[in-house]
Amino acid sequence: MSEIFDRLTQLFEQGHARDVGELMSDSRFADLDRTADAAVLIAVTERPDPTVILTQRPRTMRDHPGQVAFPGGKVEDGESAVDAALREAWEELAIEPENVRLIGTTDRYQTGTGFDITPVLATVPRDLSIHPDPREVESWFECPLEKLMDASQWNRDSVFWKGATREYLEMNHDGYRIWGVTAAICWNLSRRIAWLEAH
Repeated sequence: MSEIFDRLTQLFEQGHARDVGELMSDSRFADLDRTADAAVLIAVTERPDPTVILTQRPRTMRDHPGQVAFPGGKVEDGESAVDAALREAWEELAIEPENVRLIGTTDRYQTGTGFDITPVLATVPRDLSIHPDPREVESWFECPLEKLMDASQWNRDSVFWKGATREYLEMNHDGYRIWGVTAAICWNLSRRIAWLEAH
């Protein structure tokens, strides 16, 4: 077992055993009659200073074009959230399921655009070979886990949307804008695993 996997697993279990207060959600904007289940993989590299693998979606995609995202997508019939996250990581980045060490599923995130997302936390080898599918991934990059888990790194902003003010987070990393749903999932996870406090 790797040190990163062991530490994340311990923090994950501790964080889900306690009340961390209110988490971010867009549930008040959601049309519950049109919600589809989805899953994403939060793949943490097993480096001494771990990173998280993120993608940028092609600008030609129908849903969330050009946005930074975790590997993921809709849960197909007969799949669990974990199954879907692993399948999507394979389809998008050629990450083989046997290279993914699962830690667990964390807080679901209801989007305002019709998705009920289950984030799946896992670790992957530090020198994993990645081959993006250009139909689904314009580019991919790694962002330090410590940066994503640090509240001071995020800028908080708001927009008027669907008749109400919606708050959102964003940060820039090497020219990539991480915001919206991806940012909110990172924020919620940071409340659970308290990564910076554990150092």
